[in-house]
Amino acid sequence: MRDGIDWIAMGPLRLPDLDDKLAAILAICQKMNSERDLGSLLDLIAREATHLLDCDRASIFLLDRERNELWSKVALGSTEILRFHAAEGIAGRAVLTGEIVNVEDAYSDPRFYSAIDNLTGYQTRTVLAVAVKNQAGEIIGVFETLNKRAGVFTARDEHALTALALHAATAIETAQLVGELRRSQDELVQQNAHLWREVENKYAAHGIIGAGLRIQQIVRLVERIRDSLVNVLVTGESGTGKELAAKAIHFTSPRARRPFVALNCAALPETLLESELFGIEKGVATGVQSRIGQFQKADGGTLFLDEIGDLSPTAQAKILRVLEERVLERVGGRAPIPVDVRLLAATNKDLEAEIVKGNFREDLYYRIKVVHIHMPALREIREEIPLLANYFLKEYCRENGRAVMEFAPEVMRRLCAAPWPGNVRQLKNEVMRLAACARQDLISDEDAWEELPRPAGRDEPLAGPARAPSLKKAVEELERRMIEDALRATRNNQQQAARSLGLSRQGLINKLKRYSLGA
Repeated sequence: MRDGIDWIAMGPLRLPDLDDKLAAILAICQKMNSERDLGSLLDLIAREATHLLDCDRASIFLLDRERNELWSKVALGSTEILRFHAAEGIAGRAVLTGEIVNVEDAYSDPRFYSAIDNLTGYQTRTVLAVAVKNQAGEIIGVFETLNKRAGVFTARDEHALTALALHAATAIETAQLVGELRRSQDELVQQNAHLWREVENKYAAHGIIGAGLRIQQIVRLVERIRDSLVNVLVTGESGTGKELAAKAIHFTSPRARRPFVALNCAALPETLLESELFGIEKGVATGVQSRIGQFQKADGGTLFLDEIGDLSPTAQAKILRVLEERVLERVGGRAPIPVDVRLLAATNKDLEAEIVKGNFREDLYYRIKVVHIHMPALREIREEIPLLANYFLKEYCRENGRAVMEFAPEVMRRLCAAPWPGNVRQLKNEVMRLAACARQDLISDEDAWEELPRPAGRDEPLAGPARAPSLKKAVEELERRMIEDALRATRNNQQQAARSLGLSRQGLINKLKRYSLGA
């Protein structure tokens, strides 16, 4: 018994013939096991089977269970695929029953499916079909040979084809699995490339929104320092976009495809901060396992330390050593570990005042402040509010599959007049709230059922019948000031100024005439 086949039952067979047949099957199996491409494997099996059984043609039809069809290449090396119902023909009979089907005269057999001959122009005389079963005994296809060159297919041919089909099943499933893994890998590569293109496209324009002079100065500074390795300190109130500036520097730099690691120093207790920054060795305390820190995670890339002003003196000293010597030691460790990290830091504190108080190291301050970027508060750049609000609204509509939405003029005026203590982050959240609550594509005052932030020092609502005269005057003064600021920031470029204000160029010209600012 070899490979599940009773070779004694094959009938009279000289020992040299038996040895030759076994050697041929073994050689074919070795070739099959080295082939991982399914198409090439099917060609190989068909070609070798014709030599083994001394016939004109051989084909393997694979079973498509979802469509209940058998499929195969029309000819060796062909890319054309032949498909037919799994219950049709002699091949279908072998698949349905799992039996060996040996036909001596194809056209006299009612099971014969002559449509394939009609399609290919081939004249079938004799057929031998054997089900292809995997190791679990499941039928995955059928092995079919056509037209024995001398006479008809014998019992010995049946046993030889059955043995070959058994090994072919394993090779086919392996090739299919390899093919699926390759397709999955290709998909992951394509997805990864697509995600990187999205990131690079987003930060190619730095992701910093604003047409005014102060924002454009920041954008130009990012462009100048992106190719260098200098440390950068980003300052500004909470919500002004300090991390956005850090990402713009990283993702437009040569380190863009290396890690960007962000850590909020104020969010971690002092007892965990050092191990989080530098890592920790196994056994420092009961149950503690070895773990790398954020500096090592960012090796080759960028480490962004937000709220660096909240670091403890001990952590400050260790960070200073890493920046000076480019090595670190884990908590509980003794061996120095080299790191290559560009440090970007941010704070909403006045670090110079903290130095005077003794809360921040002066030497570390000058180490991290090689380049200083200050993100202005939103109330200082009110001319950017229409541009920012419209950008956030567009993003909301895109992410939520909404039709294009717009702000009513009175809503935009309220947005521009608000103090925004939470800055750009608060504006974005407010735009999302307004968009979510809007009943139509035009966001009106009726949708702002929750009060927008009020100007500082005022308790009364922004609008109301009793305040109509003074409100009109205040709005006119605000519009005049915003138009003047926008024109100044764009060097009197009316097209750019109109865009930053959320107006058409003709709308801006009308307001210039209305306020006697010149057209």
